Amino acid sequence: MHVAGSVAVVSGGASGLGQGTVRRLLADGARIGIIDLPSSQGAALAEELGGDVVFAPADVRSGADVEQAVAHIAETFGRVDVNVNAAGIATAQRVLARDGTPHSLDLFQATVEVNLIGAFNVLRWSVHHMANNEPGTDGERGLVVNVASIAGYEGQVGQAAYSASKGGIIGMTLPIARDLAPVGIRVMTIAPGIMDTPMMAGAPPELRERLLATHLFPNRFGTADDFARLVIHFMENTLLNGEVVRLDAGGRLPPK
Repeated sequence: MHVAGSVAVVSGGASGLGQGTVRRLLADGARIGIIDLPSSQGAALAEELGGDVVFAPADVRSGADVEQAVAHIAETFGRVDVNVNAAGIATAQRVLARDGTPHSLDLFQATVEVNLIGAFNVLRWSVHHMANNEPGTDGERGLVVNVASIAGYEGQVGQAAYSASKGGIIGMTLPIARDLAPVGIRVMTIAPGIMDTPMMAGAPPELRERLLATHLFPNRFGTADDFARLVIHFMENTLLNGEVVRLDAGGRLPPK
């Protein structure tokens, strides 16, 4: 798949890894539809970037919202080729607090709804439109890139909800790729490590240093552009399918 001329649906595209992907894809000649909350910076970002970027406000947990948002993007640009699901929330709470209070069920449910169910919601409507594309190289009609986390493999203390949501994304990668293979749609997942996103920017310096120390090489945080360049590689290499790629400088998370 060529980046230039493609149409991408990027959930969570108003900030963080999603915004980095929007900017890189646009620079390489793609047109992009941003799906993010109405309260996000999505409208301002689309206005800043110009006519090849459209904002379609939606809550990824809502079936109706997402159906309308993806349809709007497809109608605006005439097709959907790529879907990058970067919408997500990071939560932390122990299953049992020191005073014996159990983990909030509402928090666990919200984390899974946004990170896992939200990603599935956006991808199901994205592939609905991709399936109408004329097949390209190797008979390809589209690509889905979901965003997991290395916490989906080695979650830390307090990450039961977050790790469950990201582990679910890892677990559904292959079966969805198998489901969509007959129509020529590939599915890949990126499991980022410690990335320099707005969420990480708010972390205390001592925590940032401790997490950075988990990297083997290079000794720096990952960037949104690192992430976006991997998305572009997935687009250009049609042999990649049904796999999860860690983007983590060889790091492994310690228990805490």
